[in-house]
Amino acid sequence: MTDAADPALDALLGGLRRRPDVEAPELRAWDAADRYLLDTAAPLAHTASTVVVVDDTHGALTLGALTLGAQSVRVHQDSLVAQHALEANAGSLAPRIEQHPLESVMPTDAPLALLRLPRSLDRLDAVARHLAAHAHSDVVLIAGNMLKHMTPTQNEVLRASFERVDVSLARGKARLLTARGPRRVAPAEPARGFDPDHELHIVALPGVFAGASLDIGTRALLDAAQQLPAFSTAIDLACGSGVLAAFLARHSPGARVIASDVSAVAVQSAALTAEANGVRVETLHDNGLSQQPDASADLIMLNPPFHVGAAVHTGIALQLFADAARVLRPGGELWTVWNSHLAYGPALERAVGPTRQVARTPKFTVTASRRRLP
Repeated sequence: MTDAADPALDALLGGLRRRPDVEAPELRAWDAADRYLLDTAAPLAHTASTVVVVDDTHGALTLGALTLGAQSVRVHQDSLVAQHALEANAGSLAPRIEQHPLESVMPTDAPLALLRLPRSLDRLDAVARHLAAHAHSDVVLIAGNMLKHMTPTQNEVLRASFERVDVSLARGKARLLTARGPRRVAPAEPARGFDPDHELHIVALPGVFAGASLDIGTRALLDAAQQLPAFSTAIDLACGSGVLAAFLARHSPGARVIASDVSAVAVQSAALTAEANGVRVETLHDNGLSQQPDASADLIMLNPPFHVGAAVHTGIALQLFADAARVLRPGGELWTVWNSHLAYGPALERAVGPTRQVARTPKFTVTASRRRLP
């Protein structure tokens, strides 16, 4: 590792942007964990023909590895926004970058893998298993994040797939885990659950929000769903495990139901959840509703995220409200559940149209916003 400034890395990181992710003065396209990873990886990246990078957020690790001397980088990013941000930042380096599914991202000859540590232990376990199963025996995996998002349990999860895990000193409020000696372990299985109140099976691949359980926001939406309007096309936006889509497909068997999410594992989980419930749902890996035509849906259901990466931020929710307004037919409805303290009512009125409260719990508010008529 080196603490000396690297002008080439400084220039790269200074020019990175978050687009199409939310951009704001308080949000940056890289952090101290990315820089710590790159400084530590520099000696290995300099001589590597191929480096593997998993879950890079906006391109700092991928483009940093190339800047340090790697000839090519094989990348897996679960988030479609992260993929598009990397593409937008890559410029002339793009031909040296290959996107792969997690199952095939690790070649047998790569000496180095860089991982942005996920906060989900299940996701970390799934990633570590896939990397270890295909890696060369001498591979070095360097994983890192900011201290506030790390726990000692992450060390133990990595040790299930690697013989040795070393923990770095903290630097800039970040820490690294370096794993060596890959074990040949079986891939992680999806989790399966059942909600007896709504008689819904839930299937979730590792890393999906709430796993195979019903989070309390989605439960609040489902509890109010007896008041849903009739629909011929409905969308479960930011679908997660797809439990709302499965409910909608069962509620109106003749309707077209779409489950859309920015996360690949969420989209895969939604397909498995639909299958487990014996219903037909179209699944789509999309950034918001970018692939949906204007005025094409009667109903959209949304449990919006309120984090942008590690920061609590309303930017994603506001983008999703705008997407819903464009895609709803005049008179169609956006049903949203949100933490009551966020007070999204005025934002929904502005973006979509007249908004009424459908239900309220001590923590959550469920609203229905009707798309304005032309």
